[in-house]
Amino acid sequence: MAWHVQTDPQTGERYIATNRRGRDLLARPLTNKGTVFSQAEREELGLLGLLPPAVGGMDRQLVRTYENYSSKTTDMERFVFLVSLQDRNETLFHRLVHDHIDEMMPIVYTPVVGEACLTFSHIYRRERGLFIPYDQRHNIAQLLANYHCKEPSVIVVTDGERILGLGDQGVGGMGIPIGKLALYTLCAGIPPQTTLPIMLDVGTDNEEALEDPLYLGLRQKRVRGEAYQEFIDLFVDAVTQAYPHVLVQWEDFLKGNAIAQLKRFRDKICCFNDDIQGTASVVMGGLYASQRITGRKLHDERVLLAGAGASAQGISDLIVSAMVEDGLTKQEAQRRIWTTDSRGLVTTARTGLEEFKATYARPQDEVSAWAVKDPSHITLEETVRFAKPTVLLGTSGTPGVFTQEVVHGMTQNTERPLVFPLSNPTSKAECTAADALAWSEGRAIVATGSPFDPVHLNGKTFRIGQCNNAFVFPGVGLGIWVGQIRRVTNEMFLDAAKALAQHVGPEDLAETSLFPHLESIREISHSVACAVVKRGVEQGHAEHWLLEGLEDRVRQAMWFPEYLPIRYQAEAEYALS
Repeated sequence: MAWHVQTDPQTGERYIATNRRGRDLLARPLTNKGTVFSQAEREELGLLGLLPPAVGGMDRQLVRTYENYSSKTTDMERFVFLVSLQDRNETLFHRLVHDHIDEMMPIVYTPVVGEACLTFSHIYRRERGLFIPYDQRHNIAQLLANYHCKEPSVIVVTDGERILGLGDQGVGGMGIPIGKLALYTLCAGIPPQTTLPIMLDVGTDNEEALEDPLYLGLRQKRVRGEAYQEFIDLFVDAVTQAYPHVLVQWEDFLKGNAIAQLKRFRDKICCFNDDIQGTASVVMGGLYASQRITGRKLHDERVLLAGAGASAQGISDLIVSAMVEDGLTKQEAQRRIWTTDSRGLVTTARTGLEEFKATYARPQDEVSAWAVKDPSHITLEETVRFAKPTVLLGTSGTPGVFTQEVVHGMTQNTERPLVFPLSNPTSKAECTAADALAWSEGRAIVATGSPFDPVHLNGKTFRIGQCNNAFVFPGVGLGIWVGQIRRVTNEMFLDAAKALAQHVGPEDLAETSLFPHLESIREISHSVACAVVKRGVEQGHAEHWLLEGLEDRVRQAMWFPEYLPIRYQAEAEYALS
């Protein structure tokens, strides 16, 4: 689309200049204003007769659109309605969700986006982003050139193999990059026309998808091993050539691939993995905020993770960094973390441990004194009893793994245990918020990965803070984009966690919530972005001059969903930017 935002030198008015007219404007979600086009714009832009005669403001559109949204009877119908709105009017979509963020965030993203990924090939309507299939691996540069934005700010890319807790969804995984980038815009004001969702289609091992006649992806088993890595390398090479300044977010790769790609490219390109680093940061924000309720110091916490995937690694490593900053040695900090997986507590008695598990494996002489049923498979409940953790984090994707015995056991270790069932969507949560509070007699401080309703117990209402990555990754992306930061570091995510925790107010803590309401998320993203830029400058990944007027610079860069006047200018071809 040929258009560009300009400022009138005489009046100072910002407007969109375009050399397109008529239905072409209405068909483009970034220039379509629908009934808000003024009479003068309709005459100038060739829109007379193409719209109903009534001219209204966005406020009327919002009433009409919300009325339509509210008439839908299922969450999936609401999701499809919002996607269709996004496809025809990007500004109105973002404004509607902005104005109803508590209600619509779970529809736009977790948990409903999980169902959308499961049914992607059945609800697909129109193009968004790029699909890069394995059979086009030698043509990636041309595929990138076909995209409308020549200088994207953020790419979110997946191969669809580990979508939320739902496993391999193949091409259906594209729902995640699209949803994540909508949150970049909604929560941090990254201009929507600069975002790029990408699906790397290397096939799928999901037999149900392969047998589905409507499946839209490559109908083949997943490419693996050296051929897979060569494909990823070709993709990264093409992206760095086409978009040398873009931020790449790796999303929902299988654990081994997620860790491998982050390790392979983090010092070569500007990239991060939200499942590993973003999740860790938001959890860390919750831990920082919890100190104002528990009175405990971070270095006093004993942390048990149920689940040893990529997110568990990111969480553990960031907690260690925070504890070292709090006065412990790295080894002392690592000794305050226990991990369990499907085989029970990870100990040094196991052979062939991968690097992450080996780092946090408990010494055999520690556990040999424990009175357990089977020393080769120490259960989660037994680990709670003998390790005496004060913090329990669920990253297992296994519903029900936090049993009544496990949660009650946490209350024997500390007066106010932290219990975070983080797996999503909701069906994969380790326990419900209501169960965690009931089983702990209201003593547990609960935060969840998916949204849960408030819990009423013993005459008190507990608001369940959502450990939502959207509190962190959009602000991180905003800071990297505005600060032109060249590399993403773990320290940036630690600073992001601190910025998030500062937004948890007394009113949140009074409701035993470790996270603020979503209505403040743009302010949170602003704070996170500023923290990221400051750390980038300190580490030499951004220029020092950015610090002058930083807060205003970040705020001015944040796009807000409101209509601009549109003017026709036939003499120039305006690039999308």
